[in-house]
Amino acid sequence: MYGDTGFAYVDGTDPFLVNFVQINDFANAEERSWQARYDYDFSKVGVPGLSFLTRYISGSDAQITGSTETGDEWERDIELKYVVQSGPMKDLYVRLRNASFRSDFARNADENRIVIGYSLAIW
Repeated sequence: MYGDTGFAYVDGTDPFLVNFVQINDFANAEERSWQARYDYDFSKVGVPGLSFLTRYISGSDAQITGSTETGDEWERDIELKYVVQSGPMKDLYVRLRNASFRSDFARNADENRIVIGYSLAIW
C-alpha cells in the first residue's frame, strides 16, 4: 500500500485495507507497506476444522503527523482457529490470536485475544 495522504476513515470503523490488521492499519501519509502471509489447513493432515495463519507487515517512510520526520513500523500476527465440524455445536469456532506491533513513532503493543463465535440462522 502507498498513498500521498493518510487514509481517511471515521474513527472506530473498519476500513477495507489489505494491511489493516489486528493492531495497526499502516495507512499513514507517504507510508509504504507490504505484507507476507502464510495459511495452513490442518485437514490435509487429518485434523479438519483446525487452521493456522501467520503474517508479517512492514511499513516504512510514514510521515509523522505534525513533523517533517518519517518513521518505520512492523507487526507480526499469529492465529490458531478451530471450527467444530459436527454435533450440536457444529460451526462454533475458537480463535487464539497473538500480535506484536513495534514502531519508532507510535506506542508499541503486544496483544492476545481469544475469540469465540457461532453463526445462528434466524430465518
